[in-house]
Amino acid sequence: MANFLQIALGSSHELEYQILLSKDLRFIDHGIYSELEKEVGEIKAMLISLIKKVRLEP
Repeated sequence: MANFLQIALGSSHELEYQILLSKDLRFIDHGIYSELEKEVGEIKAMLISLIKKVRLEP
């Protein structure tokens, strides 16, 4: 299960980069970028927490 969560975390890192690229290419404005970046950060934190919990379980 931890492997699938690691894949999800990797995908969230890719999404984070794509959001940044979209802002740099001016496909989205700074306000939308900030909102999306915050949401992705929250999701990444939840995934990291879940990965830690899964690894600690026997």
